[in-house]
Amino acid sequence: MDSSFEQIEQRMQADRAELVERMISASPQDGTVQVQPSLQFSRFSHPTELHHGFYDPCLCVIAQGAKTLSLGNEKYRYDAANYMIATVGVPMIAQVVEASPDHPYLGLRLDLDPAVVSSVMVETGNVPARGDGDTRAVNVSTLDTELLDAALRLVRLIDQPDVYRMLSPLINREIVYRLLVGAQSSRMRHLATFGGQAHRMVRAVEKIRNHFDKPIRVEAMAKELGMSLSGFHAHFKAVTAMSPLQYQKQLRLQEARRLMLSNNCDAAEAGFKVGYDDASQFSREYKRQFGQPPMRDVERLRKLA
Repeated sequence: MDSSFEQIEQRMQADRAELVERMISASPQDGTVQVQPSLQFSRFSHPTELHHGFYDPCLCVIAQGAKTLSLGNEKYRYDAANYMIATVGVPMIAQVVEASPDHPYLGLRLDLDPAVVSSVMVETGNVPARGDGDTRAVNVSTLDTELLDAALRLVRLIDQPDVYRMLSPLINREIVYRLLVGAQSSRMRHLATFGGQAHRMVRAVEKIRNHFDKPIRVEAMAKELGMSLSGFHAHFKAVTAMSPLQYQKQLRLQEARRLMLSNNCDAAEAGFKVGYDDASQFSREYKRQFGQPPMRDVERLRKLA
């Protein structure tokens, strides 16, 4: 037993070392790079500031370093020994907490296609029971040898575009299968569930994302989804760790930040474009979210860039 455990540990150490080497080669500078469709690498040589971003359904594996994610009042930490899955598009706050020039943070993000998850689930007969499992949008679990091996084999193909195009769909399906039979199987199955509360929450999230600059009519949304108002609130918060209004507010503030930073909008214009009628309310909520008034925050970000 001990010998077998040692062999597994040695294999994982060798796979991690190769993954580190290949990711450093593919991303020689700090930042994020799209190495192939649906696959991106991130590299940082120092711990980062808090980053407000949006995670669509994805698998994240860290080759080196560590990172934290905050979703509502919940906080997750993961490193090379763990993987993270996001199953519903949600705004989160991320921060690289372990990184150095000699040992930079190296993270891999693979987008998860619900259609592929559904296909693999049906083929394997891995169909969820009604009301099955964990509905949270994000969670972290221990990375096992098979999942690490599959991720490494995918990374080995990135320098061969023709080979990647042919073989990556097969490895992606293997990765999905291993996630479906792993620690987060119930959450993975929610990506492909037709009907049930989790699927309704995906529809609710998409509706808010597509119309975040318009007022939310929560009662009408609950009725459209065939749910009571209290049930809708409870299930939405179980998935996103936020109420619908809090979720919309995060979307609005992140888009306003992007407009000021990328489109040179002033604070009043950005606030109006994302749905705020009151400029002072926008400034108050922006400062509460990002720690500084809008234009001061944007000036700081430009200096950092």
